[in-house]
Amino acid sequence: MSADLRSRYLGLELRNPIVAAASPMTSSIESLKRLEDAGIAAVVLPSLFEEQIEHEEMATHNLMLSGTELSPEARGFFPEMQNYNTGPDKYLKLISEAKTALSVPVIPSLNGHTPGGWTQIAKLFEQAGADAIELNIYFLATDPEDTSTEIENRYLDLVASVSSMVSIPVAVKVSPYFSAMANMAARLAGAGASGLVLFNRFVQPDILLDELEVAPHLVLSTSDELRLALRWIAILRGRVQASLAATGGAHTPEDVLKLLLAGADCVMIASSLLRRGPAHVATLVSGVEKWMTEREYSSIEQLKGSLSQQACPDPAAFERNNYMKALMSYTGDSV
Repeated sequence: MSADLRSRYLGLELRNPIVAAASPMTSSIESLKRLEDAGIAAVVLPSLFEEQIEHEEMATHNLMLSGTELSPEARGFFPEMQNYNTGPDKYLKLISEAKTALSVPVIPSLNGHTPGGWTQIAKLFEQAGADAIELNIYFLATDPEDTSTEIENRYLDLVASVSSMVSIPVAVKVSPYFSAMANMAARLAGAGASGLVLFNRFVQPDILLDELEVAPHLVLSTSDELRLALRWIAILRGRVQASLAATGGAHTPEDVLKLLLAGADCVMIASSLLRRGPAHVATLVSGVEKWMTEREYSSIEQLKGSLSQQACPDPAAFERNNYMKALMSYTGDSV
């Protein structure tokens, strides 16, 4: 008898725990259909950025003011700003068409870092048919005047703002760089986050020596990056009132299984899809099912979190002990 691969994430039932993260692979209906045919359980659409929304609003505003310096009557040629359609039509169309074309949950991504009027777009996402929203908060604190409290409050205000706009679940994709990550995770859930996506992968710039310029440099993930999400999901499982999604470093069935054992409700993949194509989904799903069947696991729910730290009386001491063991047990040709 085959194992039951169904999992629940954000209150949504997934046919298996493999979700397509936001990437170029989820930007068209054609590729989304290929992912569903390969067995993907849900899709996260590429991000719509705060800057894109504000740029479009400013462009409309400038158009409305064009000519008003010549005649005050020109102001009457355009509707009032609050009645003007400045919404991201192309993105909303992708949501709507994806919902029509697919049977799996469709999760649009809203990417920003400051509270403001742009967060109202979340309501348009819901009206277009989104099953949930992923709020991707991408912000690197570079100002020495910014305190940790101010940064944390900015996150919390943004989550509360978006969550208050909609009745569908909101998952928050966050940075790992909080000094008290467990506390911050609990506060994000308290601010309205139904789920946490761990973690946002910051793009590290490079320097071009010949041009003497700083340039963006995107490198696809590897399985070596898995451990960051693995650690924190194991710590947070059962200790925060939110679904947990892992992202960054899942490339093999073994990677997926480790994250599930730690306590992930789903595993989001992007780099592995970009390297191997949609067919890789089937490889991951079949590999997970085979491993579970061989070890007589009846379901994903039975598997999830069985190696988390929720039964550990002192997780901090556990982490400290593992740290010392890792350093003291290293061996190599030069040692």
